[in-house]
Amino acid sequence: MEIIVTVVNVNDNSPVFEQTNLTRVIPEDTKVNATIVARGELSASDADLDTITYELGPTAPQDADGYFAIKGINNPEISLQKALNYEKFHVARLVLYARDRPVGSNDTTHTATATINIIIEQADTRSPWFLPCVFINTDNSICISSPYTGRVNISEVSKEPLILEPGPIHAIDPDYTLNEKITYRIVGGNTDEVFSIDADTGNLTTNKAPTSPDSYLLQVMATQVNNVQKYSIVSVEIKVINKSNHAPYFESRIYNGMVSAGLAPRSFVFRAGDPSGPLMITAVDEDFSNV
Repeated sequence: MEIIVTVVNVNDNSPVFEQTNLTRVIPEDTKVNATIVARGELSASDADLDTITYELGPTAPQDADGYFAIKGINNPEISLQKALNYEKFHVARLVLYARDRPVGSNDTTHTATATINIIIEQADTRSPWFLPCVFINTDNSICISSPYTGRVNISEVSKEPLILEPGPIHAIDPDYTLNEKITYRIVGGNTDEVFSIDADTGNLTTNKAPTSPDSYLLQVMATQVNNVQKYSIVSVEIKVINKSNHAPYFESRIYNGMVSAGLAPRSFVFRAGDPSGPLMITAVDEDFSNV
């Protein structure tokens, strides 16, 4: 008698990842759709020879949601879906599930997990920012600076750095972990080369005396030393004024006035002893004798 025995394979083995914990370091400027982890590094095996399906679980932190995805339910290769922003997050933790039955199956299902840690290195993606500046978006990736303003005396050379508002000329590399060196130069508005700027500090001084009362509107460029294509330009308005040789002074050391009880706000204060004339406090400046 010939007896044929058929052995039915029972799903009694779980999928197995060759590596259950992987770490990848990628630059911030990695191209969208680039492969982050190859399929061969994430594929799981199953002793029951079942077809394995994959699913990418929630991403930590929440800000990293939507940035990474697998190629398909049977292809665990992980690719980048959106351009990275180092300031938004620079570490992400992904969990990959491998199942020996499709999601929703009523059959007994075994699952394995692998953890993928992605570390993002800041790239040189931004041009210098002049300070102070104001952020105009929620992820602090764009910072707008205001023009600088200052004054010089006509017909006078000053070797000391000019005092500017809202502060000295200063720019930084917003890719702060790189903090590339910045250099400065005047690229416009410097008629007759009246002004010069220190390439390292941004201090503005005069080369010669301005002879015209007209203002100067300088254009100052801040450039990364390691990459001349990373630069920013800011306006610096320098007003030319007459030198002040005298301090203003009050015409009288003491002024006396009088008011009546019960007056409404913003009523005139009158001269003491002369209720017909309002009290006037005046000062003079000998630099402006005709004023």
